Amino acid sequence: MLGSRSLLVVFLLGLAGCPTVDLGDTPPDPGVCRPDPGTFRDVIWPEVLAPSGADSCVGQSGCHALETGRSALRLEDPTSDPTAHDRNYNVVTRFLNCGSPDASSLVTKPLSGVDPHGGGDLFDPGDDPVVTLITWIDS
Repeated sequence: MLGSRSLLVVFLLGLAGCPTVDLGDTPPDPGVCRPDPGTFRDVIWPEVLAPSGADSCVGQSGCHALETGRSALRLEDPTSDPTAHDRNYNVVTRFLNCGSPDASSLVTKPLSGVDPHGGGDLFDPGDDPVVTLITWIDS
């Protein structure tokens, strides 16, 4: 039988545990698709999600604007806060499927005749924004 001194030693060793090891950046959640964030900021945002004109996800209608959005895809305008690109990237990656990029809801929702989209059909298969998205997701 262990004495009280032995129990104290075992208890204190248990509290000490293993030393903390810095493994670097926190890895993304398993299964999360994480294509290049630079391409998101420089190409996907200005050419696909927030182009000037009627087909903007965050433009005049504000369907996916953070403040007034009507779905889980809520995006911030990075005009006044450039760090919003990082937050937008994290939101957008939840709607990607790296195993099958063309099946990503970020692609299928605005695509004509595929998934019902409250904002209507924005793109036809083969349109430049669709190709750009699929290429980015697949990178």
